[in-house]
Formats: sequence, structure tokens, C-alpha cells
Amino acid sequence: MLYFAYGSNMSTSRLRARVPSAQCVGVAELAGHRLEFHKVGMDGSAKCDASGTGSDDDVVIGVVFRIDEREKPLLDEFEGLGRGYREKQVSVLARSEERLDAFTYCATWIDDSLRPFDWYRQHVLRGAAEHGLPDPYVRRIMAIGSVSDPDMARSATETAMYR
Repeated sequence: MLYFAYGSNMSTSRLRARVPSAQCVGVAELAGHRLEFHKVGMDGSAKCDASGTGSDDDVVIGVVFRIDEREKPLLDEFEGLGRGYREKQVSVLARSEERLDAFTYCATWIDDSLRPFDWYRQHVLRGAAEHGLPDPYVRRIMAIGSVSDPDMARSATETAMYR
């Protein structure tokens, strides 16, 4: 099955720690959506959302991964399906101009006052760099303010995979 990742799961290391079968298919665009950092995370910080706008001017750039369908319940659990995210079927445009049908997650619990933890934004930026997302798009992600996680152990665990 195909999964469209646009946030921290663009980092192949992070995604494979959750679903080992993940294989990159390629970069793709989801039209009519805007990347927002406003999904309420279980840790009280902001997570990414592909927020539907319906505007052709808005595009979320992400990565399509093929995952084993037997691992999808694991990903659903990590992503908080039913607890802040809902599943959405999307049609994305790959760099090859091929249309791909995939699933993704969209936020149901939103708080625009939250900021992501620095380690979460790092996952997003590492995934963006790993897959060569366009510089202007990466700069927009870099401009998102982040905050330090007061749980130093969680922060160390989240960044350990990059050492």
C-alpha cells in the first residue's frame, strides 16, 4: 500500500523505526492542501497537518512510501489514528508526472497556538533534505518556530537515530 508522508515520517529512518517495510517510491505533491504545524500532539506540542484548502495555489510536498499492509496498524497507532488524526485517501502527483493514489493522515485536533518541539521539526527537515524537496519549501519549514522539549530524555531518544 502507498502512504503519503509530509511531516516527520518523511525521514526514512524515523518511518522505518515505526514500519520496517517502508520503501521510498518518490517525492510527490498534494494539491489543494497547505502544510501546517497545528495538530495537537499527544505530548502537547504541534505536529504537521496537510490542511485542506481547496486552492490550487496551495501544495503540500511529501514522500510516497510503499508499506506492507500488515504494518499499517502499527503506523495508525504511532500516528494517533482516531486520536487527533483521521485517515484520508489522496491522489498525489509524483515528480515523474504519474498520479499515485495513497493514504495519509489529516488532523482533527487543531490548536494554532502550539509550536513543534525542536526535535520534531528536525525530523521534518531531515526528511525534506533526504528527499531533495525544493529549497523554497524547505525554507518555509525552517521558518516555523519551534520550542525545546522539557523532557530531555524524549528529545535525546528522538534525535539518537541521526547520530
